Parts: sequence; C-alpha cells; structure tokens
Amino acid sequence: MRLAERDALGEQRAALDGAGGIGRLEDQSVLFDWGDGCRWGLRWWRGGEISGAMFPLADTAKEKGPAAVTKLLIVANVAVFGWQIWLSVGSGDRALAGFVSEHALVANGIVRHPLDEHQWQTVFTHMFLHGGVLHLLGNMWFLWIFGGNVEGRLGAVRYLLFYLLAGFAAAVAQVAASPFSELPMVGASGAISGVLGAFLVLFPTAFVWSIVPWIVPVLPVPAVVFLVLWFVMQAYNGVGSLLNGAAADGGVAWWAHAGGFAAGVAMTFWAKSKRWIRRK
Repeated sequence: MRLAERDALGEQRAALDGAGGIGRLEDQSVLFDWGDGCRWGLRWWRGGEISGAMFPLADTAKEKGPAAVTKLLIVANVAVFGWQIWLSVGSGDRALAGFVSEHALVANGIVRHPLDEHQWQTVFTHMFLHGGVLHLLGNMWFLWIFGGNVEGRLGAVRYLLFYLLAGFAAAVAQVAASPFSELPMVGASGAISGVLGAFLVLFPTAFVWSIVPWIVPVLPVPAVVFLVLWFVMQAYNGVGSLLNGAAADGGVAWWAHAGGFAAGVAMTFWAKSKRWIRRK
C-alpha cells in the first residue's frame, strides 16, 4: 500500500530510522504547524539518553583533510530535507506523503517483490530522507564529527562507496529483523553507523570530547569506550525490540544501526588487509 493512501504523519511517527539522529535512544513526535493547516512531524528530545548520556562535540584525530565527500553528503541530505519541507508547505501532506512513499524503504515491499528494481532503489534513496529537523541535525552532526577522519584515510571515492555500502548493509539488517514491516524507514543513520565502525578501527586511540552529564559537563572519552558503548546500546535495544515483537521499537531502527556499525568494522578491516587505507 502506498503511503499516500495513509496518514503521512501517523506513519512517520511509527517508523523513523533513528528518529532525531543516531545518538538518540528515546524520542517522540509532535506536530509542527507550518500554517494553512499544513503539518509536519517534528522530533524532539524528551530526556532520552545519548550513547549512555554522552553526546560527541569533537574528536582528537588529525586526519580530516578537506572532507569534500562528507560535506557533499551533508549538503545532499539538507537539500533533500529542504525539498520535503517545500512539498509540505507548498503542496500539503499528500504531496509529501507521495514523495516519502516513492523513496522510503519498506521491508515488506522488498520481501514481497524481490525482483522489483524500484524496491531496491529505495535501499539507497531512503538514506537521504529525514523525518524532522532534529532527526536531520543529529545525523549530520555525527557524520561531521566522525566522517572527515574516515574519509581522510579511505580517500574520497572509496569513502563514498563505503558509505553507500554501509547504508545498504544497515537496510539489509533491518529488513532481516523485521521482514514483514510495512512501515517506511528513512534516515542516514545506518550509513553513518558504518562510519562510526570505521572510526573505531582506524582511530582506536583517539578521544571524543563529549558531554557527560553525570561526571563533568565535557570530558574526553576514549573513542573505543564511546563507540563500543554506543554499539552495545543499539544491539541491546535491538534485542529488546525483537523480544517485544517490534524490530523498530519506539520508531528507531535499532538493527539498522547495529548492522551498519558491524558492516563498517568488517569493511574497514577488509580494506586494511587490501592495503587500501592511507597511512597516517
């Protein structure tokens, strides 16, 4: 069933990939009135934890370089979200719903129509859709913090291919966890999770300057601690969501995060074995 035939906001409330960004573990949807009765699902944080209540501000790795692909990916995501807002404001929810329906990933669609080319296109197009302002900002912030360093070590072309493959692996993991879901999945967090996995392999001795409320406001946390804790929390919540019978519990695609991260680690080790990683 096409999303255009449903209530757009009702669907987005239930199935946003990493709603509010890959760091958020708890969120809810509210309706933001753009005027003229046009509505948009805006995500906001209501006390949820971020990587165990840690939020990254900067890292100590020194490999960023120009980070051209990382910047282009951020621009592309912002541009697509701008188009989503334009559709919502200018043409109403039906136009926005049609756009999301066309490009979001629906697990059941791929399972039922495995030979449909369009279904496989959404494995990539869903990475550039977002469900709200904070969803977009959270994802892009993580990409900015960790992406430039990984790009510097992989090189621009390999990094772009890596990013897309990580997003693909993340989508496969989420589809495998919830193959009959008809809820649309959107967001770049699966691909960005792969970038986090690569950062762990390439910069294990780096530190991540983070907000750690229960200790001091800002603290340099070892990247290994920050990223392993982040992954464990994704996997833990993913297992919990399966036990609850909902692989996207709370509107968060936990297995896309965990799968993307694991794929990023595996691909980076493989790239190192092929000597495709630039020396420091």
